[in-house]
Amino acid sequence: MHRGNPIINKYLKVLHVSTSFGKSSAGYRLHEALLQEKEIDSFCFVENTSLDDIRIIKYYENIITRIKKTFFIKVENIIINKLYKNRINLPFSLALFSSKKLVRQINNINPDIVHLHWICGGFMKIDDISKIKSPIVLSLHDQWGYTGGCHIVAELVPKFNSECCYNVDEMCNKYTENCGTCGVLRSKKKKDLSFYILQKKKKIFSRIKSMTIVGVSKWMTDCAGESTVFKGKKIFFLPNPINTNVFKRIDKIQSRILWNLPVNKKLILFGAKNATSTPYKGYKLLMEALNKISSENIECVVFGSNKPKNIKKNPYEIHYIGYLNDVESLVTLYNACDVMVHPSMREAFGLTAAESLSCGTPVIAFGHSGLLDIIDHKKNGYLAEPFDTTDLANGIDWVLNNENYDELSKNAREKVVREFDYDIVAKKYITLYQTIFQYQDEQQ
Repeated sequence: MHRGNPIINKYLKVLHVSTSFGKSSAGYRLHEALLQEKEIDSFCFVENTSLDDIRIIKYYENIITRIKKTFFIKVENIIINKLYKNRINLPFSLALFSSKKLVRQINNINPDIVHLHWICGGFMKIDDISKIKSPIVLSLHDQWGYTGGCHIVAELVPKFNSECCYNVDEMCNKYTENCGTCGVLRSKKKKDLSFYILQKKKKIFSRIKSMTIVGVSKWMTDCAGESTVFKGKKIFFLPNPINTNVFKRIDKIQSRILWNLPVNKKLILFGAKNATSTPYKGYKLLMEALNKISSENIECVVFGSNKPKNIKKNPYEIHYIGYLNDVESLVTLYNACDVMVHPSMREAFGLTAAESLSCGTPVIAFGHSGLLDIIDHKKNGYLAEPFDTTDLANGIDWVLNNENYDELSKNAREKVVREFDYDIVAKKYITLYQTIFQYQDEQQ
């Protein structure tokens, strides 16, 4: 059926599909950004959300379906844990079970574009993707899309305080071939679970004629292009959007008073979801770096986690803020601090780093993965040698003692406004959607 030129038929109906959406979710922020434009009619289809948005359609399940789903999720976890008892505590998803009603509901909505975001957690199985009738856009918010099940690709070795830490020289690239002998599963078999999941993805995705892949960083885009799963697929780099009208500069002193933080100290910020307990977020690397800095009159602020029970003595006072549930709190915390340290070992994009820069707070991180798109070395922050805690400490000292700190802060804000602002990113996605839709229309 001929639908006409998308430039003439002004509105395209885009359905964003995800297991869950929160206010800080990259997919939901894209939805918000698109609603500010005239060319897109944007909706969301999710399983879990606490957001009050009339454009969010919740996936409906009856009690029997929910019981089945809970059972299948437990079965999936049992399969992984029984087969690989020594696996590393990092996310690994099979995506083999879900409800038959899921795709039926998506197809009944009949959008012009189905934009898939994070779909694991028992929400959508691999086979379901090929049953979606509309053209598909798949955003890679982590690496699961092109791997044999792991969300964070790496060989992990015990080299830091008996914890698992990345060895930069041993990064896994088995997704470029067939997976197997998976480092996350700690498997020694060539044809392990990761091997078979990758083969399944290759088989299913090859059937989908209209499927466009989006990497949210240049690094992620390059990885996807090298993978065997997305061989022959169209792959584009489009970053996550930041609402620069929300994440903006406000008074530093007032922000510190609001959080009851000292006004006469240099404050270092660190934070992420489960910041102190998720190994790849780099909390222990930050603690090691803090013992190497030469700057004085310093305190540290940590959000996204409560104070750990077994914490080693540190030369600087650390304020553990806990979990933040609203964007406004984040904005004031970014503004209260002098620098943010983002010692993550892998980042698809680096959302908190971009948010911090948008608030005018420079960021220090290891120079790798998605963070390379966000931080410009010695212009709006510092990129340390991966994963050298001495150089991370050098970066902290360099920013905190920089004579041109105000210029760093100005550059930080300008970078995000120029490259990641809602309006900038939304227009790029609209061009992509229209191109996909027009091509699909010409094929019919």
